[in-house]
Amino acid sequence: MNTTIKTLSIAAALAASLGLAGCAGNAGSGNSMPMDHGNSGPMSSTMPSSGARSSGGTTPSADADHNQADIMFAQMMIPHHAQAVEMSGIILDKQGVPAEVTALASKIKAAQAPEIEQMTGWLQGWNVPTMMNDHTGHGMTGMVDDAGIDRLKSATGTDAARLFLEQMIGHHEGAIDMAQQEISAGKSPEAVKLGHEIVDAQQTEIMQMKQLLATL
Repeated sequence: MNTTIKTLSIAAALAASLGLAGCAGNAGSGNSMPMDHGNSGPMSSTMPSSGARSSGGTTPSADADHNQADIMFAQMMIPHHAQAVEMSGIILDKQGVPAEVTALASKIKAAQAPEIEQMTGWLQGWNVPTMMNDHTGHGMTGMVDDAGIDRLKSATGTDAARLFLEQMIGHHEGAIDMAQQEISAGKSPEAVKLGHEIVDAQQTEIMQMKQLLATL
């Protein structure tokens, strides 16, 4: 099972465990998650602008309080967050990991699991799928591939802590890119607010992780 399918399954399971089970579609077969489309931002290449019109001449937004950017943000950030929760759970199950690292993993897990619930609720309220129909990973920058997850599972002690921090820094950077796209193009006040919160929180955590890495 590749990383895309596993992460989407984890996201659905997390949503279900929080009382908001999503209607997940069938996942595609892509293994490589980060997609860079020229000079565009990570989400911009996969979502129409708010003024784009469908072939039927109608705007793609179903309601006035959100647009396609908001939908794409939530649909992509749910599996992105799910992988961060998975990675945090892996490190929390290990022995010999420095306390500062396990504290950070606990913080990430505690913050991102409720955000999955929140975004799942939005998508259900907007009457759209909680998962993208196309699961090839467009725009989901920073995702860790199968081999990286396997390395994290196999690592022990300080080596595991170091690998977790290195992987999570890149993962956070990807989430920040996606959140900044939402801030620029989104319409839902709640979704844009979450975008700002993700940028602020994860930039702070990146600084913390870099400081921790220097001590290992």
